[in-house]
Amino acid sequence: MSQDPPKPKLDQVEASPAMVGEIGLAEDLARADLYGLLAALLHQPPSQDLLERIASSLPETNDATVLASAWRNLVTLAKNSQADEWRKEYDANFVGVGRPNVFLNGSYFMAGHLNEKPLVEIRRALQTFGLEAAESVSETEDHLAALCEVMRYLIAGDDAAVSNLTNQKIFFNNYMRSWYEDCCDAIENAPDTHFYLPVAQLIREFFAIEAQSFDMV
Repeated sequence: MSQDPPKPKLDQVEASPAMVGEIGLAEDLARADLYGLLAALLHQPPSQDLLERIASSLPETNDATVLASAWRNLVTLAKNSQADEWRKEYDANFVGVGRPNVFLNGSYFMAGHLNEKPLVEIRRALQTFGLEAAESVSETEDHLAALCEVMRYLIAGDDAAVSNLTNQKIFFNNYMRSWYEDCCDAIENAPDTHFYLPVAQLIREFFAIEAQSFDMV
């Protein structure tokens, strides 16, 4: 008997450029890259290399949208901060001792507790996509970083039967749309939050655009 091919791993350790193929739209490439960046920033505090890559980007200065403003704020912070500062804020708010200041897990916001029914449903969805969590990732699959990584795959993966607009819409609406604003509120209201304020704003505005776009499908 032939062995089944290995399942793709959801590994959010670094945000590398997504590939959508020659027929992929530039807009889809940008969406995939932004999901990948958010996954990296939420999975762990950014490395100095990632901060330097963000800082070296050229934001559109004539773009007056809130999303562009959030990106410019993130670029400015990346230019004027060090990875150690980001790590301290990340650990204080998202890790902590005992209960963190902010949970980044969908189950907490959708069901009120960790490891609840939404996590089970997300795992079933990943099975249908042929995905599984990487062994190096300790967070559960309902972590916002992991969900962003799934969306990145559904946009930029090379299996058109899985990576398509229909699956993007279903996954986003079922497992991200109902709670991302509450999560952003929690980040913005966390004590001594500075570096992750534009990250939360970026999530809020990008996801709002995604939701509006999916409504038009």
